[in-house]
Amino acid sequence: MSEAPSPVRRRSGRGARERILKAATELFTAQGVNATGMDQLATVANVSKRTLYTHFAGKDDLVHAYLSALEDGLFPAEATPGEPCPDPREQLLAIFDWPPPRTDGPVRGCPFLNAAVEVPDPDHPVHLLAAAHKREFARRLAALARVAGARDPEALGERLALLYDGAVARSTALNSTGPGAHARAIATLLVDAAID
Repeated sequence: MSEAPSPVRRRSGRGARERILKAATELFTAQGVNATGMDQLATVANVSKRTLYTHFAGKDDLVHAYLSALEDGLFPAEATPGEPCPDPREQLLAIFDWPPPRTDGPVRGCPFLNAAVEVPDPDHPVHLLAAAHKREFARRLAALARVAGARDPEALGERLALLYDGAVARSTALNSTGPGAHARAIATLLVDAAID
């Protein structure tokens, strides 16, 4: 008589939330929000679905937490008028200096744009978070432009934000980080014209 296979052992306890967020980051980045199921997330995070739902009420809650965890790392440095700021012009341009992809998978661009496309309801909390991130991104660019001496920092911030979003969308469509270099060249013209 053969023995029954032993059940898959899941890790629980400490670190479960972090493992779930790490799995969400990997899976949402690689395949998108809509293509990622909660069963797959639980398996990759090595937690039970019960543990997953203990930490996150549902997928929307998890997507919101995933984006919130990414947010600070995707903003340009905060600039305050009157405070020392290392080369604000270069910081404005540095948003277009993208590191090479960390995986062999497709270039996925901006997670906030991706989420807004995958969750199109403008009143949905995930879409609202994506929109708030994009407004804050432009606001921070405007603050850097102000410190750099731009004549109309809000306009420059909006233009650079639009250029950035277009470049990351094009990178996703072309599966290439090349548009970042072209966007930086355009941004250099915009910044220099706004500052001189």
